[in-house]
Amino acid sequence: MDAIANIKKENITNLAIEGKRADERDLKEYRELKIIPNYIKKAEGSAYVELGGTKVIVGVKYDIGTPFPDIPNEGVMTTSAELPPMASPEFESGPPGEDAIELARVVDRGIRESKSLDTAKLCIKPGELVRIVFVDIQVLDDDGNLLDASGIGAITALKCAKMVVYDDDGNPTDKIEPLPLRKVPVTCTIAKIGGQLLVDPQKDEEKVMDTRITVTTDEDGNIVAMQKGESGSFKLGEVMEAVRLATVKGQENREKILKAIEEVSD
Repeated sequence: MDAIANIKKENITNLAIEGKRADERDLKEYRELKIIPNYIKKAEGSAYVELGGTKVIVGVKYDIGTPFPDIPNEGVMTTSAELPPMASPEFESGPPGEDAIELARVVDRGIRESKSLDTAKLCIKPGELVRIVFVDIQVLDDDGNLLDASGIGAITALKCAKMVVYDDDGNPTDKIEPLPLRKVPVTCTIAKIGGQLLVDPQKDEEKVMDTRITVTTDEDGNIVAMQKGESGSFKLGEVMEAVRLATVKGQENREKILKAIEEVSD
């Protein structure tokens, strides 16, 4: 088994050095991306995402609760991720492990730090009642780059989510309106293999990569979040190139997100 793993690692590394990949993609090319907004009809918002062989469903629900004492005029967003054994033999049942926690945090940070969700507009009665928005990530199949697939699913689900309007006394009305989103942050994950940078690493590439970096950008080209993974390192020039790639590829995927939502709305 180790011999087979070493041969595969050497093959993937040698291909990367030559500017090639096992699935014949360009180093800067994403796998085919499929987005289905409003996938779960009973959720306030949802999305199904396929990124190559990776499949995730993201659901958005909200509840009514009390605000945090230090932000009495703002609602709350919380993100969770589930990696069930059916999605990969590497996942185990039980409480969320480190991978699930990291996945949820990276997705959450990109949305939160971009100020995409206007939490002030989630307030119903200052100091008393606010909306608490739950973003739940369910992995169906892991073929690599869960970070980008989940990030795309989360912002798509939020973008098409609806909420009940409450009156000044905190009573629900018959009116429905979209969640108050100001930005569409998109994550882009870049792996480093054999000194080369590869966007959207699939599973085998993740197993042999030296390190990875996930950069979240908004439509104005601002870097709103960044997360490094694995033990390897990036040179300054490589980080700058990763940021450039994330900005370009993030915009390409953002256009696909908005197009998918528009097609469902028509």
